[in-house]
Amino acid sequence: MIEVRPGGRRRIDRVLADDYARDLGGLPMSTLRERRNEAAQEETDLSYLRRLLHARIDIVKAEQQRRASGGQTRVVDQLTAILADNALGPATGSGRYQKLEPSRAGEYRRSAEALVGDADLSDVTSLSDGRLSEALASYREQEKSVSQRRREVQAVVDAFNAEIARRYAQGAASVDELLDSERRQSPVDGEPD
Repeated sequence: MIEVRPGGRRRIDRVLADDYARDLGGLPMSTLRERRNEAAQEETDLSYLRRLLHARIDIVKAEQQRRASGGQTRVVDQLTAILADNALGPATGSGRYQKLEPSRAGEYRRSAEALVGDADLSDVTSLSDGRLSEALASYREQEKSVSQRRREVQAVVDAFNAEIARRYAQGAASVDELLDSERRQSPVDGEPD
């Protein structure tokens, strides 16, 4: 389960704190953008963890189906097709284009692997039916938690985007100011940082 700790120092604790997206109208534009970007990075990381969990769920389900049908083809031999089926299937949830890369990929991968303790999914055929069912239940429970937190973070990102858009629509912010601030933050090619 992904817990949010009030007053915690992790990014998710900050982004989902009660006061993080409060009184947006009173925040400077630079703070709005910073917080929106921080929340967007958290959304990207949660989306990555969710994809890892979906892949593991698909692998366990494929092994369960193979056993139920008496199939002889090993899951590892079908791995490309199993994972591609999920990627090519209809989209579910509130996915959005994300230009950011996960910032904690290794941490989340280790987290997903630790969910079922010693269940080695590279050889799901060695697991008992009961252990497979436990693994599937664990992954589904964690995916549900990650999806819930992701929706909460998306609501925060949406609130910041709405306030930024409102300021542009009302003329309280301008694209020229944005470009100026971007230029100040990015060194020009050939110039030292």
